[in-house]
Amino acid sequence: MKIEDFKSLRDIHQYFAVNNRCKLKKSATQPVYENNPPKSGIVFIGEAPGLNEDKQGKPFVGAAGKLLDELLTNIGYTREDVYVTNVVKYRPPDNREPLPEEKNACRVWLNAELVFLKPKVIIPLGRHALERFLPEQQISLVHGQAFTHSSGIPIFAMYHPAVALYNPTLKDTLMKDFLKLKKFLDGEMKAIDAEKIESNDNESIQKQTLIDEILKL
Repeated sequence: MKIEDFKSLRDIHQYFAVNNRCKLKKSATQPVYENNPPKSGIVFIGEAPGLNEDKQGKPFVGAAGKLLDELLTNIGYTREDVYVTNVVKYRPPDNREPLPEEKNACRVWLNAELVFLKPKVIIPLGRHALERFLPEQQISLVHGQAFTHSSGIPIFAMYHPAVALYNPTLKDTLMKDFLKLKKFLDGEMKAIDAEKIESNDNESIQKQTLIDEILKL
């Protein structure tokens, strides 16, 4: 089945929950994903589900998720305004970091989400998500900064909220980075709206087709 043939996020998740090579599904309770696409086009991507996510089947519902909610509220957004997913869809045992082969096994699944969502901005949370889009960058050096992916989609690097749970001093850093994110989003959304006005429909279709093709890689 081709990625562009899926009609909903639910269809995507139901298909890849069966058709994937990730060995983590043998030890995990269930895959973790979100079914509702946001109108904003803003997509946050973490690394892998934790214990609470594994139990509930939804991303970012534990302590890190509550902090993410707080950070979003501080800049005028809610969880309903954005889409949150992970590089890996199953919880690694004992919350260890996902292995390269586990990330690769879920790569097409994440691609399918992105092709369907057609994100306006992608916000990788932590180094594993950052490596997916900007493999040459280090999260400790580029957090709070914006980049452009080869698809043309802006990438805004961000620490994973979980870091503040283990190192409380980083919460201030996260809050400052989210304020930078707000300024970036305000400017980016205005630019996108202006581009829509200036572009004709045919140009928009060609641009989206290019993005879709790149995201399949």
